[in-house]
Amino acid sequence: MSQSVNHRSIRSLLKPKTMRSTVFWRLNEDIPRSLSSVLMVTSIALPLVLWWLVTTFGNIDPTFLPSPADVLEAFGRLWSTRELLKDTVASLWRVGVGFLFAALVSIPIGVLMGSFASIRALLEPLFGLMRYMPAPAFIPLLILYLGIGEEPKMTLIFIGVFFFNSLMVMDTVKFVPKDLIESTYMLGGNRWEVLTQVILPHVLPGIIDACRINLAAAWQLVIVSELIAANEGLGRRISVAGRFLRTDEIFVGLIVIGIIGLAFDLLFQYLLRVSCKWASQKR
Repeated sequence: MSQSVNHRSIRSLLKPKTMRSTVFWRLNEDIPRSLSSVLMVTSIALPLVLWWLVTTFGNIDPTFLPSPADVLEAFGRLWSTRELLKDTVASLWRVGVGFLFAALVSIPIGVLMGSFASIRALLEPLFGLMRYMPAPAFIPLLILYLGIGEEPKMTLIFIGVFFFNSLMVMDTVKFVPKDLIESTYMLGGNRWEVLTQVILPHVLPGIIDACRINLAAAWQLVIVSELIAANEGLGRRISVAGRFLRTDEIFVGLIVIGIIGLAFDLLFQYLLRVSCKWASQKR
């Protein structure tokens, strides 16, 4: 018992003074859950408090910066008329369909590109070229080819997500340790077993992270597409509000988009924890 106490005291003395005095500045280490919760709440509450202080005591024209109360009132007004609900559902539908198709196609292609050097040599130059072409530049062509309905908006999201997601998945697969693959072959595994039982489980956390990151791009693209040609959607709501200087409604649209994005981000993080419990890396 005394020996274990001595070991603890020695370890505590060996720790840097900064680590003993505070947990806030721990380098590449976890922090207590209570501190993490406080910091996350602060990251949302502090900007709201500053916003309220500036608009209450700063004598600022509401046309340029409405107060939180004005934005809340605009939210209630748009929600009561169901306009906000219709716009939100329309944008969610476009993002959901476009992103889902892009993910379903890009993930297998990215895995193949990362696994086989021949497929990578065939597709990577083309994908690298397309990646640097801004997706909104395709809008005139999409309107010309597909009209102004839902198809060009979803296709724009597909184009903007597909190439980035494929290359990110490819990079994840490329860094699978070769020792794992060679060990599977030595134990009698074939190519299909290496792909499905070694590579895919190893890169699944990276695939989920890639989709989580590129979902933000999908939201940016749907807003851009709705600014140009749409009868409903959060992007159209922001565009119309800006045309008539309804700044409070612009803030409503932006905040709704942010809340939806945060909800999806938390959903992806939950999916990562549930589906990749075996992953050894800290996330």
